[in-house]
Amino acid sequence: RTTEAGPGEPGTVLSGSFVLDGNRFIGINGGPAFSFSEAVSFTVHCKDQDEVDYYWQRLGDGGEESQCGWLKDRFGLSWQIVPDRLYELVADPDPRRATAATTAMLGMRKIVVAELEQAVAAV
Repeated sequence: RTTEAGPGEPGTVLSGSFVLDGNRFIGINGGPAFSFSEAVSFTVHCKDQDEVDYYWQRLGDGGEESQCGWLKDRFGLSWQIVPDRLYELVADPDPRRATAATTAMLGMRKIVVAELEQAVAAV
């Protein structure tokens, strides 16, 4: 908590720590001068579509969907919900297939693995 030395009003929360998926984070209360933006986001690597759907629904509840697997939660924090298969497809050694996967992803909000696979298969 903030002391008499500041910054801010004494007794207000200055910082807090939390653990996500085994990683420790520290959040600092910057007050109204510092708000969330897309400049900082958390990425959730998902093994399959079920995980993508799970995190997309829960983190997006009360928040706002964006594009390319990004969303903001109800607190305004940005998240990237990304299936591992996307990384594989956009790194395909065949540039036509990689481009097809990237183009498909750019047209999505929530990433849908089956649609990525269809785009790549059409090349």
